[in-house]
Amino acid sequence: MPGIDLTLSGTPDPAQARHIAKTLTALTCRVLDKEEQRTMVQIRYLPREQWFIAGRSLAELDRDSFRLVVTVTDETNTKQQKADYQDRAFQELSRLLGDVHPHSNIHIVDCRAAAYGYGGISQEAYSYRG
Repeated sequence: MPGIDLTLSGTPDPAQARHIAKTLTALTCRVLDKEEQRTMVQIRYLPREQWFIAGRSLAELDRDSFRLVVTVTDETNTKQQKADYQDRAFQELSRLLGDVHPHSNIHIVDCRAAAYGYGGISQEAYSYRG
């Protein structure tokens, strides 16, 4: 079950958020081989004046940025899958958002199956139910 947590610079835009959520869900399922019905996306916005890179706000830099954190169960993806995902997600978000700062970043968090789950059941327990 991937959990996708995306922070975008700027003001909230519900239509943009819906589009990006669908795009990230599809990309995550395709590249990281995950199931759509078990994919969760949260999107929040942070004002450009409150986002800093090298001590300067994005408003000062006249740029936008994003921080994408994707949590997956440890040992369910190869290094190559993760590298491909980082490349494709960066390219896709850059295309959708426009001129993003190159320090926009993506973190893929490998979480142990016993420490991660949903519905009150760990991923480890789901694997035993098979």
